[in-house]
Amino acid sequence: MSVVKEFGFELRVCAWAERNWPPGATAVGAPIVARQLGTKRRRWDTIVVETAESGLEERAPFGGARLGSELLFLARHAPASWAYYRECLPDPGYPWRYVREAIHEADDRGFLETRRDGNRIEIRRRYRYPAWVDRIVAIENKPDLDAAAARRLGEQLEHDVALGLADEVWLATETTAEGVEPALLEAMPVEVGILVVSPESGSRSCEPVWRPRTLAAAEPGTRILDRPGDGRSAARFEYADPTWKRRKRLEIAERAYERGWRSYAGTMRPDCRHFELTDPTGPFPRCAAKGRPQTAAECSGSCSLFEPEPPAWRDGGWPIAGGPGRAAKRLLDRKRDRRR
Repeated sequence: MSVVKEFGFELRVCAWAERNWPPGATAVGAPIVARQLGTKRRRWDTIVVETAESGLEERAPFGGARLGSELLFLARHAPASWAYYRECLPDPGYPWRYVREAIHEADDRGFLETRRDGNRIEIRRRYRYPAWVDRIVAIENKPDLDAAAARRLGEQLEHDVALGLADEVWLATETTAEGVEPALLEAMPVEVGILVVSPESGSRSCEPVWRPRTLAAAEPGTRILDRPGDGRSAARFEYADPTWKRRKRLEIAERAYERGWRSYAGTMRPDCRHFELTDPTGPFPRCAAKGRPQTAAECSGSCSLFEPEPPAWRDGGWPIAGGPGRAAKRLLDRKRDRRR
């Protein structure tokens, strides 16, 4: 399978989800769509954070950048009135020096106020951190999926179902001449939803052919560590605490809020004269020199076809002030900000 095809498929599923989520139902709220997010052990191709416009408005005062684990700790626990930080915050579970560093960063970002009482740092929040995340949906994208690949992917998705970090898990794949392969349906866990994507459609429309079950995201999960296939050895697993799951879900949602799915320009070279953005529903990256879409790995300074933009391009005025590369980044940033 072409890496370019998989990358382009991923971007188009993201674009479809941003406009049409939830599938087959009236859109509710304002979903945030991002790509390549997850935990240290698991990364999903597409993440959909279901939220309401009111939740986004309450989240906005904390800025467009994500709140990492230390900043989230402060945002959720900082008091409404002045208090010494070690007396008003719960035990973070890590050294207090990291909390002090986060306090100064939160003060710089404007959602926390600080003052000194001798050698004591007192804090109070400026805004209450909202419960802005309604649900988190994980989508695995596999455009070309035969029976053998479906079995391997099925085992991976069983881990996702057992952990229950997302509220729903989906698989997105392309239709074939026979529609959906029966082996695909048989190999997937029944809890996993299946989206089929029509390759002939310019808008890449998706259709749900199997609805997922809602997972118990607020309850303890099971992290499968090892499951031998010989049938004789015992499987190894551990429980995932609901507190850990709740914290990880918020961290994933914050990263999705910051990045969106159009952040690919940050790891590509839009300053190359061959870099183009196509299809206004995306837009999606394309290489004019190669005459096709490209991945972030291909579009780099090491590409043999890379050519910097001529200086004259960057000296132009509106509408490409700073050059087409900067204009492409501004366009993607505007579209990402519009979703927030």
